[in-house]
Amino acid sequence: MSDEILCVGEILWDALPEGLFLGGAPLNVARHLHVLGEEVAVVSRVGNDPLGAEARRRLRAQGLADALVQIDDSLPTGFVRVALDDATGEPDYEIVEPAAWDAIAFTDALQQHAEGAAALVFGSLAQRAAPSRNTIQRLCKTDALRVFDINLRPPYVDRAVVEHSLRAADVVKLNEAELSRLRDWFGLAAAPEAAMDDLGTTFGCRAVCVTTGEAGAWLWEDGACSHQAGYAVQVQDTVGAGDAFLSALLSGLLDGRGGAPLLNLANRLGAFVASYSGALPDYEVNGLDDIGRLPLSAPCSPD
Repeated sequence: MSDEILCVGEILWDALPEGLFLGGAPLNVARHLHVLGEEVAVVSRVGNDPLGAEARRRLRAQGLADALVQIDDSLPTGFVRVALDDATGEPDYEIVEPAAWDAIAFTDALQQHAEGAAALVFGSLAQRAAPSRNTIQRLCKTDALRVFDINLRPPYVDRAVVEHSLRAADVVKLNEAELSRLRDWFGLAAAPEAAMDDLGTTFGCRAVCVTTGEAGAWLWEDGACSHQAGYAVQVQDTVGAGDAFLSALLSGLLDGRGGAPLLNLANRLGAFVASYSGALPDYEVNGLDDIGRLPLSAPCSPD
């Protein structure tokens, strides 16, 4: 087994008021993992068009290989129109379909990478169409640490897809709105700690993490639950903040870390990204512990 982390799913362009930003949750996670010093491979599909060519060029410029990024001759590169709430910076997404990332094909190369990977990161949005959904589900049949990043984006909210992915996952990351939806679907407890315990034990997960913005994050690991307050920053937009959080969390879990100290580092990176426009602000750190030097204000009190 190698140290490689496979990040599988959508590559797309976010059309924000400030311009076009390359994104997609798997790409965002991969880029942050790369900055943290992890070995990463991006698995996706782009169109044979100018936006696809530019996406692949930027991947290479950021130090990420594009060998597992497929090219589609008929479907366009993914595109999302993003409207931001003036008060909170929270995004509202219009995800154009169909897109090339809906048609990620299962190949021998993908199978070989999955069989040797340390971790496999996948989400729910990339499974909205059958071709990519089937590929992701086949890749999940691996001994790698399977990390399910729930990203419910209406109207692409499918209980069956989420349930299948939960049963395949070792680690689950979601936000409080997504936890509320899962409460309704699966009869989880009301309190965050109890709901995470219900989720983890029902689906056989090793860890469940719930993010709650400035109120911080909760991490359930094999029956034990930790909480860490968030950070107060001047939010530009929250696009990609959860992806940055997940990258730090996963890097720490693979390093054998856990609990509130790990949540603190993940919170800091997520807050840093939220203080900039777009999902991928430029920054450099020397490993996970160096996240502490990123410029942030003092922690806020938990709700």
